[in-house]
Amino acid sequence: MEIKKAVIPVAGWGTRSLPATKNVPKEMLPIFRKPIVQYIVEEGIEAGLSDVVFVTNQNKTIIEDHFDRNFLLEQLLERAGKTTLLEEVRRVAGLVNVIGVRQKEQLGLGHAVLTAREVCKNEPFAVMLGDDLMFGVHTGIGELIKAAKETGKAVVGVIEVPEHKVSKYGIIKGERIDQHTYKVTELVEKPAVKDAPSNLAIIGRYVLLPEIFDILEGQRAGVGGEIQLTDALQGLADQDKLIAVKLGGQRFDAGDWVEYLTANIYFALQDEELRDDLVKRLKELLPCSS
Repeated sequence: MEIKKAVIPVAGWGTRSLPATKNVPKEMLPIFRKPIVQYIVEEGIEAGLSDVVFVTNQNKTIIEDHFDRNFLLEQLLERAGKTTLLEEVRRVAGLVNVIGVRQKEQLGLGHAVLTAREVCKNEPFAVMLGDDLMFGVHTGIGELIKAAKETGKAVVGVIEVPEHKVSKYGIIKGERIDQHTYKVTELVEKPAVKDAPSNLAIIGRYVLLPEIFDILEGQRAGVGGEIQLTDALQGLADQDKLIAVKLGGQRFDAGDWVEYLTANIYFALQDEELRDDLVKRLKELLPCSS
């Protein structure tokens, strides 16, 4: 099984991050020195992906432009002798092959994936959501690609969440295969706590088989009046073609302000030039513990 494409849906309005996203796509909000979407793309590249399919809208061409050459900027940096910045700008432009597909109506994640059908055709592919940033060991799309190649099945990434948060996620019911892997038998989109089959929540990483498109094509709208990807995944589970991999490492939900700000601090603390001054300023701002 060869997996080279990543579908990254970016057509949404980013209402959770308003007013910052009124005129700037949420995927382009900076976390430390990079926009959110660059972290997602770099994760895919590290996992061996070569093509990124942005499912976008007419107001978000800036995302595709970020991964293109900007010759005027390059000339300015070159004349100013800012070679390090020039090299980084050129590196970003050469990261990946970018393909843009328009989602003309926002009808749910399942609809966004279906929009990429003509690009992905009959190949398995990854789906990576820009809200989820993942770092560390046993995490990210690379773990799912590895599992898909070993089993020939579709894979969803899951994490354990507290009981009071299960209603915010798609939740799986599964049979444990090993320490990190489950055979998925049931998926429920945003269940009430009493109806949740587990606390294993689906997050924004998937490896899907091309038959998902036929399932999505004939699917009715689900929760919220949208075409839910979770409902289509049930079709794969019913055919014993879906497993879940429990991911570890560090995860940030970039659509949540606390998580977004924490991610900025997390990366700034990794910078040796900034760490000491940042810690000092944070200590000054935090109230003294009693």
